[in-house]
Amino acid sequence: MCEVWSAAESFGHVPLTALLWLLMMSESAGGCPRSCHCSDRGGVLDRGGARAGAGDRGGVVVQCSSRNLDAIPSELPRDTAILLLSSNRIRHIPREAFGELPRLREIDLSHNAVESVEAGAFQGVSEGLRKLDLSNNLLSGLPRDTFSHLHARVRLSRNPWHCGCALQEVLRDLRLDPETVTEVSCHSSPRDEYVGQPVVHVLDSGVNFCTFHQKTTDVAMFVAMFCWFSMVTAYIVYYIRHNQEDARRHLDYLKSLPSTVHSSRDYDSASSVF
Repeated sequence: MCEVWSAAESFGHVPLTALLWLLMMSESAGGCPRSCHCSDRGGVLDRGGARAGAGDRGGVVVQCSSRNLDAIPSELPRDTAILLLSSNRIRHIPREAFGELPRLREIDLSHNAVESVEAGAFQGVSEGLRKLDLSNNLLSGLPRDTFSHLHARVRLSRNPWHCGCALQEVLRDLRLDPETVTEVSCHSSPRDEYVGQPVVHVLDSGVNFCTFHQKTTDVAMFVAMFCWFSMVTAYIVYYIRHNQEDARRHLDYLKSLPSTVHSSRDYDSASSVF
């Protein structure tokens, strides 16, 4: 407070209330990451230092686009409302990556190299988030509960998606951005005819990838059982043939025994005569 009074004395033309407002704003917003630029989105501070304003007008805009980042910056301002992280080298979004940002409304992660998103990555902001852009990344799949309780409008276009049961489950309750929904296409699929087609068109046609998954599992189990049965059958056949060969040899040996004994008796008789 002494610093504020001294500042007021040094800059007499600056109202004391403005200095107090700036002080409270800095305490509320926290520090801005060095690689980013932070600016006030508007609104005023109440007596407790929180921003007051209608709707989403308050908060801080954190501009971190095109900063060659390979991870989401830590220690973001707590009252961040808009977080711009496009055109970086971010590859992974960890669990609760934005959990300390309760006022967050928009996240732009487009044009990165995101290839994995942990379950619960948006936990803590899912209720308040309104826009999420994950377009132009390297995503081929997502955990089924990635967007649990998310009310945001999401962009997932231009990713190498694998159209399977997991993706179908993710999209089931998701609000896709209508402007880019047809750009969410199948890069790979259980059936080649769906490759290159928009996912929503494939699903709207009545295709159920989860049924394909079940059929694939059933076929794999059938093939495994058939191979096991073939191996058992082959072993039994080999065992029977081997035993038959041993039995035949033993029988031949037994058949040879009487003739040998008879010849020995004839020789003994001939010897006694002479």
